[in-house]
Amino acid sequence: MLALVKTAPGPGLSLETVPDPEVGINDVLIRVRKTGICGTDLHIESWDPWAARTINPPLVVGHEFVGEVVETGSNVYDFSPGDIVSGEGHVTCGLCRHCMAGRRHLCAHTVGLGVGRDGAFAEYVVLPATNVWNHWPGVDEDVAAIFDPFGNAVHTALAFDVLGEDVLVSGAGPIGLMATAVAKHAGARFVVVSEPNPVRRALAERMGATVTVDPRERTLASVAEELGMVEGFDVAMEMSGNATALRSAISSMAHGGGIAILGIPTAEIPIDINEIVFKMLTVKGIYGREMYETWYKMTVMLQSGLDITPAITHRFPFREHEAAFATARSGDSGKVILDWTA
Repeated sequence: MLALVKTAPGPGLSLETVPDPEVGINDVLIRVRKTGICGTDLHIESWDPWAARTINPPLVVGHEFVGEVVETGSNVYDFSPGDIVSGEGHVTCGLCRHCMAGRRHLCAHTVGLGVGRDGAFAEYVVLPATNVWNHWPGVDEDVAAIFDPFGNAVHTALAFDVLGEDVLVSGAGPIGLMATAVAKHAGARFVVVSEPNPVRRALAERMGATVTVDPRERTLASVAEELGMVEGFDVAMEMSGNATALRSAISSMAHGGGIAILGIPTAEIPIDINEIVFKMLTVKGIYGREMYETWYKMTVMLQSGLDITPAITHRFPFREHEAAFATARSGDSGKVILDWTA
């Protein structure tokens, strides 16, 4: 099969012919139709310090996908050829305390698809049946391809109750854009998006943001005052990994507020713990999705009218992967899709 491969340490990816993946007795073989480019893929492609210490080439990359079941292992009974599926990219051990208690998203032994095992930027991918999500009828194929990051957005946006609350989203990358739509769909009163990139601010407005702000030009306090907030934001979602954004969010919170942090910083971020203590804030780290409660919530929200398609801005045939990666890296885009049927 054809696959995008990190063949050796260093920048770049190569489209290579590699052996088809082997199907174990508990596995599902999936013919990939479309994939989404993630920030993780950009790290691997550029071979930054995280990739250099994490990735062991050769490796087929990619973890966001939709495809069609073509074969199942002998122990698999709940999937059939032709099913349209995506996959949970965190392959857990199944044996630790958290896995045994049904809290698989907390497994300390997680192996990432396209990070620790061959991934989905290929004509075929194999996953354990317990990691495969069978899509409900009516889910748009492009949306199905990005259920993984959509799940990150839902997990973050619903970490705290947003119904009737005033919400801050710091960072309007693809996941921040989807989280904006989720928070609005879930009943937030105001959703303020802080983002320096004008292209992404415009996308955030399409996703339902009440106000978008360039943090270099306007303070969050002035936005809160304009909207008539009594103290500040009730819920914040930190999606950027930016130190200034996190500190601004903490300073802008109302007493008793909650901050969900998904953005991954590249260096340590000093913060004033006094603000957290005296405001009695709750800070929660978010990693991946809850298996499979988040996937269920994603699906039913789509059924009830949530629209995340404006977050998908570019589509490329897989052979044009270099242009696709350049577009995703530019920042002047939302989600970028690779079509493996083209």
